[in-house]
Amino acid sequence: MKSLLSFGVWRTLLLLIGGAVVIMGLFVVRNSMLENNVPPLSTKYLDTSLPVETRIQDLVAQMTLKEKIGQMALVEKNSLTNPSDIATYGLGAVLSGAGAKPEQNTADGWRTMIESFQTQAQSNRLKIPILYGVDAVHGHALLPGTVVFPHQIALGATGDATLVKQIAQVTARDLQMVGANWNYAPNLDLPRDIRWGRVYEAYSDDPLLAARLGSAYVEGLQTYPQANSETMPVLATLKHFVGVGAMQWKTSTNKNFSIDQGKTNDDIEHLEKQYLPPFKSAINAGALSVMVGLNEWGNNRLIRNKSILTGELKTELGFMGFVVSDWYGVYEGVLNKFIASTRAINAGVDMVMLPFDYKTFIKHVTWAHRFGLISTARIDDAVTRIMRAKFALGMFDGIDSREAVVPSLASDQALARTAVAQSLVLLKNTNDVLPLSKTTRHIRVAGSAADNVGRQSGAWTVEWQGVDGNVLTPGTSILQGIKDAVSPQTILEYSLMGEYKTAGQKADVGIAVVGEVPYAEGWGDREYPILSNEDLKTIQNLQANSNQVVVIIVSGRPLLISNEVDSWDALVAAWLPGSEGAGVSDVLFGDKLFMGTLPLPWPKTAEQLPIDVNGITADGTPVLFPRYAGLSY
Repeated sequence: MKSLLSFGVWRTLLLLIGGAVVIMGLFVVRNSMLENNVPPLSTKYLDTSLPVETRIQDLVAQMTLKEKIGQMALVEKNSLTNPSDIATYGLGAVLSGAGAKPEQNTADGWRTMIESFQTQAQSNRLKIPILYGVDAVHGHALLPGTVVFPHQIALGATGDATLVKQIAQVTARDLQMVGANWNYAPNLDLPRDIRWGRVYEAYSDDPLLAARLGSAYVEGLQTYPQANSETMPVLATLKHFVGVGAMQWKTSTNKNFSIDQGKTNDDIEHLEKQYLPPFKSAINAGALSVMVGLNEWGNNRLIRNKSILTGELKTELGFMGFVVSDWYGVYEGVLNKFIASTRAINAGVDMVMLPFDYKTFIKHVTWAHRFGLISTARIDDAVTRIMRAKFALGMFDGIDSREAVVPSLASDQALARTAVAQSLVLLKNTNDVLPLSKTTRHIRVAGSAADNVGRQSGAWTVEWQGVDGNVLTPGTSILQGIKDAVSPQTILEYSLMGEYKTAGQKADVGIAVVGEVPYAEGWGDREYPILSNEDLKTIQNLQANSNQVVVIIVSGRPLLISNEVDSWDALVAAWLPGSEGAGVSDVLFGDKLFMGTLPLPWPKTAEQLPIDVNGITADGTPVLFPRYAGLSY
């Protein structure tokens, strides 16, 4: 009797399992048939007389599931198995990631490459153009020969929204010149800790300043073409949503980093009062793309946080554009990519950055939909948001095919030079050593950043991690700017380490231009951001052979200098000024005034980190220089 009962139980279980398999099979077959059901083609979405939302609805309604999922994929150009995959899979976007460039890194090379990708997109049934994304975070600096503007931290020191908007307009023009239509800027992070390797990418730790300048950048980048105007629209990207810059030291999930991609405390009060306001302001300015940070919110990765991505961003802030993940952000630190893709999309991610395997992503999302793990409504919402951005750029109206405007190099250089001058912050000026006279009898210049346009420009310049030297980055070094400023009668000597044959004869003034080597992202995380021993030795050498010494720090963040600063006669924070180093000499010699102020506090010691939005340090001691400090003549 016992064995018969067991057999009956097993038979019942097998029947139930078999039934479930049959039902699931029928469900999958039904969904598969729907996926391949191609609706009749309508061209209402191309009718410019119709409201944009009507056009979007018409387009999405006639897309197959395969076409929709393809639009949700953002692929790094070097990962394309074949350019024809853009048409085969209906890919929505392509990017130049980690400094990826065409084989010929020229304007023609860029345009030829991007146009070839757009040609592939036009061969598809609905002819949906692709977005092409670039990290043009301080001008289109991946392209040699374009003007490299100061990084965002320097623009934060200017506090000048009009200047920021003008720089964004020039950047938009340079991107449109090569066919790119999507820029991964502005950065709205709020850096609390100078040990973080991305401080220079942010405007400030002050939410109000970040909001004002970020909104100005969005307006400049997305200004629509006007008659006889050089400005063309490029899609802005607000990054990194949200709480990035407030990560805790030694919490990074990346084994190579210490704070980048780390943990932000899930503090709702800080979210509402500090982290969200810059995004809200920039969204109101018209932003239609937001990039999710690689950080954790509490104990969970933001990329999977529906209450933040859908609740706060899309519902509370009313964001109508699309959410894109950062580099490998959906899959960072996970084993099961199928589950990772499903959770991220359901949380509110609309487009997934896929630097490697887009085919697997498309397969995973397709099967997740078949099994009912991702709904049709969620996919339709994501694609509608992506299309809203494409329509806003006029990509279905022929605007992308307008003849590119040739940049005015002299005008761009003048704008960048102005930005450099306005970004300089005077922090010390003992006995009014500055401004210098152009007729000073004898000046000595030294330091690792004095004759190095690569160090001036920092990362995201030609290469992802930047270039240390003058080989690939044309421009004017700070040394050259000084040479051009002084009178013919001035004796001007330069030595890398401040060692001169005439060292026994003291110069009137020594100028030490020192600072950091280029770095990007977590590779710039430093437990003690300080000047190198070589730079300190250079300053000491100048002090020994010059009556007064002016120290100019070229860096992406405040450095720990409290042990040395008392012995310096003058101190100038030059940040990462870019290619137009002459802007530094404009202020040193009094042609222009010091106007910059610190966009974040300058700490005295590492024990003071992090510093909160009110300037309160971790150990309660006063900082070396508070936010918005800055002297003038």
